Amino acid sequence: MATARVVSQPAEKLDDSGIVAASLEDPEAFGELFRRHAPRLHAYIKRRLGSTLADDVVAETFATAFRQRGRFDGRAEFAAWLWGIAGHLIARHHRQETRMYRAFARTGVDPAEDGIADLAGDRADAAARSPQLAKALASLSAQDRSAVLLLAWGELSYAEIAATLDLPLGTVKAKIHRARTKLRKALPEEKNDG
Repeated sequence: MATARVVSQPAEKLDDSGIVAASLEDPEAFGELFRRHAPRLHAYIKRRLGSTLADDVVAETFATAFRQRGRFDGRAEFAAWLWGIAGHLIARHHRQETRMYRAFARTGVDPAEDGIADLAGDRADAAARSPQLAKALASLSAQDRSAVLLLAWGELSYAEIAATLDLPLGTVKAKIHRARTKLRKALPEEKNDG
């Protein structure tokens, strides 16, 4: 009767695996997982697919996770399992993502920005390089792009990326190294005046 004990605890005090287990008896407990993971996941998906699709993909990710929560076995971290679901959904929008990066490369207008970054002086250099970066990102394979963006924008560790993409850790490290090398070559050299 361990499940009864888990369900009786408030969801905020449980770890993610405990909440998944509790949600099998009390579906409303799953909302705590949304509260914990949605903001970071939304920010990542917004950077990948733009504002238009971010809300829908996040909602679809959590709806899928909720429907399949009985399959979650706890062998991997819940976050990796969730990000894996999101990755599959992002892959469905691969053409949209590539078009977005190509348009960004041509126009220099980042479709994921809310306009606040334009006001920040310390982001001027990044803004100048953004079209080249977008072009380079569009040229990466979908899996290499996912790996490097999960690291940079998703702020996941190499191990979390490996679990998310269902790849060996060494393969993830190699993909990220390869992607970084290609991105560095695509960006102009930074000049140091002092």
